[in-house]
Amino acid sequence: MAAKKLRFHEMGLDERVLQAIASLSWAEPTLIQEKAIPLALEGKDLLARARTGSGKTAAYAIPIIEHLLNTKKSVCEQAVRALILVPTKELGQQVQQMIRQLTLCCARDVRVADVSGQVDVSAQRPILMEKPDIVIGTPSRILLHLEQHTLNLSTSLEMLVIDEADLLFSFGFENDLKNLLGHLPKIYQAFLMSATFNEDVQTLKELVLHNPMILKLKESPLPDSSQLIQYHIKCEEEEKFLLIYTFFKLSLVRGKTIIFVNSIDRCYRLKLFLEQFSILACVLNSELPVHSRCHIINQFNQSLYDYIIATDEHVLTNLNGSEEQKTKKKRCKKARAKDHEYGVSRGVDFYNVSNVINFDFPLSVESYIHRVGRTARANNQGTALTFVSHTELPLLHNVEDALAGDNLDCALKPYQFRIEEIEGFRYRCKDAMRSVTKQSIKEARIKEIKQELLNSEKLKTYFEDNPRDFDLLRHDKPLHPAIVKPHLKNVPDYLIPQTLKGISKPLISKRKRSRSKVTRKSTQKNRKPNMKRNPLKHFTSQGKKQKAKSAS
Repeated sequence: MAAKKLRFHEMGLDERVLQAIASLSWAEPTLIQEKAIPLALEGKDLLARARTGSGKTAAYAIPIIEHLLNTKKSVCEQAVRALILVPTKELGQQVQQMIRQLTLCCARDVRVADVSGQVDVSAQRPILMEKPDIVIGTPSRILLHLEQHTLNLSTSLEMLVIDEADLLFSFGFENDLKNLLGHLPKIYQAFLMSATFNEDVQTLKELVLHNPMILKLKESPLPDSSQLIQYHIKCEEEEKFLLIYTFFKLSLVRGKTIIFVNSIDRCYRLKLFLEQFSILACVLNSELPVHSRCHIINQFNQSLYDYIIATDEHVLTNLNGSEEQKTKKKRCKKARAKDHEYGVSRGVDFYNVSNVINFDFPLSVESYIHRVGRTARANNQGTALTFVSHTELPLLHNVEDALAGDNLDCALKPYQFRIEEIEGFRYRCKDAMRSVTKQSIKEARIKEIKQELLNSEKLKTYFEDNPRDFDLLRHDKPLHPAIVKPHLKNVPDYLIPQTLKGISKPLISKRKRSRSKVTRKSTQKNRKPNMKRNPLKHFTSQGKKQKAKSAS
């Protein structure tokens, strides 16, 4: 007989925490929450592995909030008692958002501050002077505050969390983390949360944890086929663009979609290609300011956009480390512009994502798991579609072998799609691809960065005073450095394959015209033709008019 599942109200949680959980409509804890929360409440260190989207954030946030509420019953002194380390700024913001939701009914008693943003350290000093109960940040930013004495944890810290632990070292935080640990007290409760266990996690375990409880839950890294359907399509470079055009323009792929590519250039090449057909998409990459990136994620979660094109640059950088050393001088300038604390394929919670499309195949099994993990989160359904060229077949086999070991029934199914049926669209795609040159990609990158810097920095104070205007700011506007041909906007009916006519819903671009222009055009249609257009035809009538005038 199966053991009875533990519910939130049976964990001995504070009534205010239970009210916040109820407001989030969480009926019962996830597996990681059910196992981790009771152990954490007992004061034990935890090393927990659970798949992406399984509720790891709440699994450590609830015990922290509960501990703080209990502490404040006997201790009145305000101090920073909990530190949460995250690898990316985007994840930092989302952890803060989750904690604020869980402290909805006790916001005065438990205060949280996220200092992972890219603002100046001096601007964050007033926030830290108030000694929030929970501080969130990347290791480099927290270390900076500790060294500048704007943050002191040597006596007050009681709980430490390292989220996405397997990612910290790969983001170059190893030295920062080791230095940071020297500023902490000798005794504190610690949690390491990760989607995978690797050598980096083992190193962190030895550095941070004391006699930890290890939770290695018996679950596959991705949901099973009843919740997540995974497909692959074997296609070459030109066919990738042909397929993405067909899927979006005929609405064969519906719902919110994240398209992953492996580089920033690819990001803009795909965006400019889709712009040719009036298909708008946001881009997310390390060159954009952090405020813009977080704003894009928030607006995507609010369903303002349907498509995001995101890069997965860190995996590429780590795997090509030796090549980077050879071309270090060449790429030095480019590297300066990038934010090494960027990451959206890991940890960040995108809401209600229906599809993930791997336009470029991920370069590691872990990267595939984390990309695909952006969909089918919690109990939602999702689809993952991966394009595979002949050079990427070994990577496909690696992923299939890894997932088959977790007893997933047919992890990646071949997508049944006859590409010859959409040959009629090929000339359009070739035409659009020719328009997207290296120069236009370069111009698009510069233009986008300038726009986002303007939105992020110069207008920051204005948006603080006018938050509604900030909500109206969009990030999917056309860049248009490439030549856009109007005839590509709509899909002629004769080009749609017969087999797809029943299920496709072609996107039609509607021109926005003012009422005055429309009425002007209609009056011009009703007006008699101008006499000057055809003088021979109207010569007689013109002559009669002149005679009538002279007679009068």
